[in-house]
Amino acid sequence: MIRFALPILAFVLCATAATAQIGPPTSQRPCAANRALVVKDGAVVLDTGPSTYARFVNSAAKCLVDQFPEPAWVPSSNN
Repeated sequence: MIRFALPILAFVLCATAATAQIGPPTSQRPCAANRALVVKDGAVVLDTGPSTYARFVNSAAKCLVDQFPEPAWVPSSNN
């Protein structure tokens, strides 16, 4: 039974990791699209530059224990 369950578990873990991939950089999307993504998903990691990423949340409920929300701006295609 374990020999059968192990490959399935490995597949599920790989499939879950694939869904967490970063989308196009914020500079290639309009400001409204970047904002809508944060509002829709609640907490997202956005590609903000050539090798920089940042986590954005829509409320304090999405912050980790030792974090707090603050306003942030990122480059977009229309600013």
